[in-house]
Amino acid sequence: MLTVRALVLSVVVLLALVLLLPTVRAVVAQQAQLSDLRLELSEQQEQKAALENELGRWDDRSYVIEQARTRLRFVMPGDTPWRTLDSDSVQKEEPEPGPVQTPREDADGDTPWFAKLWDSLRIADSE
Repeated sequence: MLTVRALVLSVVVLLALVLLLPTVRAVVAQQAQLSDLRLELSEQQEQKAALENELGRWDDRSYVIEQARTRLRFVMPGDTPWRTLDSDSVQKEEPEPGPVQTPREDADGDTPWFAKLWDSLRIADSE
């Protein structure tokens, strides 16, 4: 049998659960959010340390020279620059020795400069 005391006690416990459940849920959600924020903070601190290290490297003159040589392809005075070519782009056959004949010989010398330039490009392309 259900007594009045048991009924009142069950109503009080149910009321306490209803009132405390949102608070407990909020505490658990805030703890998870706090954990995520701490993880993000540690990642940001690692990134900051890496960027400060990179910034510190730029104070070294030899590092700056190396970066100018590799990234910008700068050459120091007295250095001999070498540029490698792709083996597919190098022609295997030798051109015939002798003077290069231009397709248009201008005896008057009144050929415009752009026509001369175009002729030189066509000659260079045909070899």
